[in-house]
Amino acid sequence: MSKEFKIVQVIVNNNSYQTDKLFDYEIPTHLYNKITRGMRVMVPFGRGNQRLEAYVFNVTTSSAKDMKLKKVLAVIDEQPILSEHQLRLAFWMRNQYLCKYIEAIHCLIPKGMINKERKLIILVNNQWDTLISPSQRKLKNILTTINDLGGKVYLDLLMQHIDYKEINDAIKTLLEKNIIDIKYEFNSKINIKTERYVYINVKDNRWNEALASLKNARKQKVSLEILKQQGECSVKELLYMANTGMTTLNSLKDKGYIGFMDVEVKRDPFANKSFSAFPKPVPNKEQQMAIDRIGNSIKNNINDRCLIHGITGSGKTEIYLQLIEKVIEKGKQGIVLVPEISLTPQTVSRFMGRFGDRIAVLHSSLSDGERYDEWRRIAMNEVDIVIGARSAIFAPLKNLGIIIIDEEHEHTYKSDQTPRYMATDIAEYRSQLENTVLVLGSATPSIETYHKALNGNLNLITLTKRATDAKLPHIEVVNMTKELELGNTAVFSSQLIAEMEENLKNQKQTILFLNRRGHSSVISCKSCGYVLKCEHCDITMTFHRTDERLKCHYCGQMKHVPAVCPSCNSDSIKYSGTGTQKIEDLVKHYLPTARIMRMDMDTTSRKGSHEKILESFKNQEIDILIGTQMISKGLDFPNVTLVGIISADSALNLPDFRAAERTFQLVTQVAGRAGRGLEEGRVILQTYEPNHYSIIASRNHDYEKFFQDELIIRKEFYYPPFTNLILLNFSGKDEKTVDYAANSVANHIKYILNSQGYNTFDYNILGPNPSMISKIKENYRYQILLKDVDVPFGLLKKAVKYLLIDNRNKYIPQNLTCSIDINPFTII
Repeated sequence: MSKEFKIVQVIVNNNSYQTDKLFDYEIPTHLYNKITRGMRVMVPFGRGNQRLEAYVFNVTTSSAKDMKLKKVLAVIDEQPILSEHQLRLAFWMRNQYLCKYIEAIHCLIPKGMINKERKLIILVNNQWDTLISPSQRKLKNILTTINDLGGKVYLDLLMQHIDYKEINDAIKTLLEKNIIDIKYEFNSKINIKTERYVYINVKDNRWNEALASLKNARKQKVSLEILKQQGECSVKELLYMANTGMTTLNSLKDKGYIGFMDVEVKRDPFANKSFSAFPKPVPNKEQQMAIDRIGNSIKNNINDRCLIHGITGSGKTEIYLQLIEKVIEKGKQGIVLVPEISLTPQTVSRFMGRFGDRIAVLHSSLSDGERYDEWRRIAMNEVDIVIGARSAIFAPLKNLGIIIIDEEHEHTYKSDQTPRYMATDIAEYRSQLENTVLVLGSATPSIETYHKALNGNLNLITLTKRATDAKLPHIEVVNMTKELELGNTAVFSSQLIAEMEENLKNQKQTILFLNRRGHSSVISCKSCGYVLKCEHCDITMTFHRTDERLKCHYCGQMKHVPAVCPSCNSDSIKYSGTGTQKIEDLVKHYLPTARIMRMDMDTTSRKGSHEKILESFKNQEIDILIGTQMISKGLDFPNVTLVGIISADSALNLPDFRAAERTFQLVTQVAGRAGRGLEEGRVILQTYEPNHYSIIASRNHDYEKFFQDELIIRKEFYYPPFTNLILLNFSGKDEKTVDYAANSVANHIKYILNSQGYNTFDYNILGPNPSMISKIKENYRYQILLKDVDVPFGLLKKAVKYLLIDNRNKYIPQNLTCSIDINPFTII
């Protein structure tokens, strides 16, 4: 009779294509009823039985004869940390984005929560006389040096002193001789934060007796009386209120009058912040129509998907607030995504002001500890609303009722790391899986999203009026070519300078937009034409005046500006190109009395800097705010009546199929920051291409015209929404190896397609070609772009999976990296 085994199928925490599959382990009998799907367990893995964290995807039984399986070592969690929905999402992501299971799982849990094994080497016998090998002597010296600490050292610290190959044999020998022992510990980067609390341990009928015994110990008596009055409190608070020290409390504990305990204290991203009530206005007719239309789906539990196409200032946020209110009334929860961290504080303050503190935030500016605690609050059902950037789409809400994605067109919703997911894709999948309402909102929807809406795949709701009945700002296009002809070689047109002066005089605020940080983007020699480039990247270095250095915005290299040209020794160094720092200097020159603030990656690197700048601007402590795209959307400041767009062409001529779309969106969004109060706004749009269709459409606030013009071009050149794309990026230190590997993959894709009856590839396979920036961090970069023109997209994905996943070692040398980007946001 065959023996029946209880088995788990797990994904091990190992980021390798060879281990990207389910592994079977036997469940020991003492763990039979303690393991379920979604839990984490510890398992022995590989020839060396390395202990790894693993995620349980299935629990089953088997009665196979002669089955020899390794056994689960331990259970990490008391409850599953991955829900059934999350397990299905991980499977879906792996197939959708051709990523690994573990990469998908790591999107679902905080990174600091992942357990890693650490080996602790422990000295148990100090008799070393017979040990003579050099590696054993090194080990002896290290362990005896730290013997005062108990003769213990972690292996990873030991390897800083001894080569890994040397140390293995030494440890093995010392273990056999019982000189050392090894203890295995598993730790995550972050732990639950606790604070020491104190409580009274005196019964009421002994209270007077306790006080009487302390008549000669005044500090102890006062401390005990305060604690009686306060109840449980932190040690820190009691010491402060009693004006005493720990000696007093320790004495009370020794007498049995008080006790200590550790209490969990959640790290609060909103600590020391107050939120004023956010009033609930009466919606206008268009807003009410949207609220009623989507609210009906919420009421009837309909899996509805909508696009709210509303002009800037049309009150989309108020619609979101009232929809969330309806969801909460039904006992459900919501996710609200915003594209930029800079928008999170403003959004949070509005939601806090309306709904109170049952709100969690998730974004990259949180510390690992804060993110872990917010994740736990969500998982423990302590919140109704999750607000955040891209990663908040994975929030483990158990009763999801609505997902809202504001500014759905933004590129920040696309992950730039594996898995290269799109938050809107994840939202669509979750909305179907969990039967929720999905709301996408934008004044400038992506071409693909609007095309879906027109084709009936999304319900289209249009808002044509601003919520306050304010007019859209008047956009004045300034042809900078004519400015040059008139002798104005400055960054600012004469009209923009005049408008800024007038705005400052009238005590109104101005926003200046330029999507390039730094001071000067090109440093060159006027004598020989030499251009200073990064030594590690094929890109010019940017001059930053604040620290008087050149910086590479790709690898981070910094160096001083040379006094003479490295090529010809001329001292004719020329600074050209304009960034936000130069704009700041110029504004100070033209308007010396203006209060100016710059908002870009250089000024917002510190935690909380976004909030401080925006709060100062809101309080009208700043006259002119200069910034990059982080100020181009979502911000609502009624006193802003002028917006200056320094260079509308900065993205227009990039070799990318979204260049015109991105230009139209940026111009429209940043222009929408003007005139949101009672006074009409003005926008000065500076360009060298005033007749480009995206400039004309943005000047006229005409999304429909832009959409139709862009759609013609997309169809002509086989780009989304008419095709799906796969971008393959290859990189490595040796350019010939990268070139050869990329060409080899391209040829094999052609062979696979040919074997399926497809004979022409002119529109399907573009490249391989060097990437626009052909070298970053000493790595040469090539790319292949695949389009599903007259070829099933599934076949292209299968070919890529066969070559770059299933047989990766055969086609990609180990010294190269290759990434797969399904429907990339950019092909640069």
